[in-house]
Amino acid sequence: MTIRVLLVDDQDLFREGVAVIVGAQEGMEVVGQAGDGLEAVRLVEELEPDVVLLDIRMPEMDGVEATRQIFAPERVARRSHPVRVVVLTTFNLDDRAATAIRHGASGFLLKDTTPLQLRDAIRTVHAGNAVLAPGDLSTLLEGQFQSRRPTPPAYLTLTDKEREVFGAVSRGLSNTEIAALVFAGESTVKTHVGAILRKLGLRDRVQIVVFAHEHGLTG
Repeated sequence: MTIRVLLVDDQDLFREGVAVIVGAQEGMEVVGQAGDGLEAVRLVEELEPDVVLLDIRMPEMDGVEATRQIFAPERVARRSHPVRVVVLTTFNLDDRAATAIRHGASGFLLKDTTPLQLRDAIRTVHAGNAVLAPGDLSTLLEGQFQSRRPTPPAYLTLTDKEREVFGAVSRGLSNTEIAALVFAGESTVKTHVGAILRKLGLRDRVQIVVFAHEHGLTG
């Protein structure tokens, strides 16, 4: 299966360089390019890419607002398959990147990342995982929520085992680590994670981490 990638950056030279790198990878195809957030939102609807590499700082509409619009509920409902967004930034632990993750991005990459790291990141988010270390994700999200939202009723529908797995995912543990923690096979853990996503209406593991911080469920 070929991963369809949309590149969004206002710097033509940088964008073209990334296109060459992505296009050289087996199982990946650049299906479009955009120079600003407005065009990015339009092309996501038109081209239906699997992964969007999205610059955080652009004219017309920045990457944060573009991410918010890409993951607007009405747009998500119309899609035949999920789209994953990775924001590109020049600053590590950028507050804007944190906001984009809250809106639905699967993580961020620094613009000086290596071609190998870029390739691995695309494959990682396509599989529904984050592209930054769990500790960095938690650090990014700390302070993003000035007041915790009440625990939603959907969380109360989770079984005890699902809550245990939820807590482990929110701390950034892998399926292998969770399996050892809850004394279950990895396939069982995957089943629990799937049930958690379905019950909470979340897209992927990244959103479980965001949900946990948003509702004060990280303890």
